[in-house]
Amino acid sequence: MVKELTHFIGGKHVKGASGRFTDAYQPMTGEVISRVPLASKAEMRAAVENALAAQPAWAATNPQRRARVLMKFLDLVARDMEPLAELLAREHGKTIPDAKGDIQRGVEVVEFSCGVPHLMKGEYTDGAGPGIDIYSMRQPLGVVAGITPFNFPAMIPMWKFGPAIACGNAFILKPSERDCGVPLRLAELMIEAGLPAGILNVVNGDKEAVDAILDDRDIKAVGFVGSTPIAEYVYTRGCAAGKRVQCFGGAKNHMVIMPDADMDQAVDALIGAGYGSAGERCMAISAAVPVGKGTADALIEKLIPRVESLKVGPSTDLTADYGPLVTAEALQRVKNYVDIGVKEGARLVVDGRGFKMQGYENGFYMGGCLFDDVTKDMRIYKEEIFGPVLSVLRAKTYEEALGLVNDHEYGNGVAIFTRDGDAARDFASRCQIGMVGVNVPIPVPIAYYTFGGWKRSGFGDLNQHGPDAIRFYTKTKTVTSRWPSGVKDGASFVIPTMN
Repeated sequence: MVKELTHFIGGKHVKGASGRFTDAYQPMTGEVISRVPLASKAEMRAAVENALAAQPAWAATNPQRRARVLMKFLDLVARDMEPLAELLAREHGKTIPDAKGDIQRGVEVVEFSCGVPHLMKGEYTDGAGPGIDIYSMRQPLGVVAGITPFNFPAMIPMWKFGPAIACGNAFILKPSERDCGVPLRLAELMIEAGLPAGILNVVNGDKEAVDAILDDRDIKAVGFVGSTPIAEYVYTRGCAAGKRVQCFGGAKNHMVIMPDADMDQAVDALIGAGYGSAGERCMAISAAVPVGKGTADALIEKLIPRVESLKVGPSTDLTADYGPLVTAEALQRVKNYVDIGVKEGARLVVDGRGFKMQGYENGFYMGGCLFDDVTKDMRIYKEEIFGPVLSVLRAKTYEEALGLVNDHEYGNGVAIFTRDGDAARDFASRCQIGMVGVNVPIPVPIAYYTFGGWKRSGFGDLNQHGPDAIRFYTKTKTVTSRWPSGVKDGASFVIPTMN
């Protein structure tokens, strides 16, 4: 049965009023499972007005009480972990264990946000001048928004609304229209946890909803995660409208394998980081760079049987390595990239294009693909594929490998596998990448550090979660005070100094 979904505005479900809908599919079977309303500008404005009305009282609620709501929300997510993971897997296609990981990584940022009473503390200087004290305070921005992608429908929304709400803001979430069931359910749980109506609103939509967010004068900040072209669009238009904007785009994450690396460890890491979640991760390793012919030959020899034996299955198969891609269009796009790689002259040593899942023939499944002899001028290397495809680029030297990493337009994540501490230290220092792993294939920082890429993987000065999230969702006010002491100084026409 196809379910018609809603928006979540002012603490309750609201039917779409624009008359426009899009279909959402179950990737396992290829069947339509829901109709998603696409909001008009007027519907987005209704959410903003609800947020505007609710936000002042929430901002006036002391930080400890705001944190208690988040603590209760965490209890509710833990209570509902199984149905949340099943819903996420059904809508997205990732396996249920992977779906639980998606939820847990979001939970960890909300846990960090529960420390907001400490994180929002300002500074104080007693006696900064004669009878003068100076102190600073962090205050919420007001109404803020997040535009989040399909590949992490629980994690990234929580990365956005957790810190924002903890800081006293009201939040408008525009999730991906491909899998918005989990964000809607998270909003329900926030209300159950005691969040006032209007503080978290979920508005489904397409470009019209995005533009409404970017143009609305009352939305003070916007966070975005998605492809680089759209990240750049959101950043440019949002900044032009005077908003604070953070945008995170595409990636081409490298793993450099040094001759002294533990090859079995490196192969295990590549298999998990390259093919997990069908490669639909912005932190997936999609380019392996072995240094030296011997290293490359040994790597390929071990990779081929591992890629050939990957278990692709429905999201409900707890033993599957990964599930289907999110849509038929995503599947065809990845297959097209494999075709391009073959035409460009890369050697396709494992071809997963013909994979069919027995009993799920209409699902969006694809076997693992492995390219060898890829060069830096090929499109399959320059562009983000976002599927279960790993490219091997052979580097003669460490410096050549480092050059590949630094010359690429994306700078999200990178890893080096080596036993040499000096090489690892040099690599971590010199690579022009936002997140670096040393013998760690997916270097996603823990919640109290910040997450963000460099170059065309990130736009804006502040990253996601960690201390940057508190800075992004607050503004600093500095107060200089002096209480009358009976001394008459007279008027001064000189700018104040500490002399």
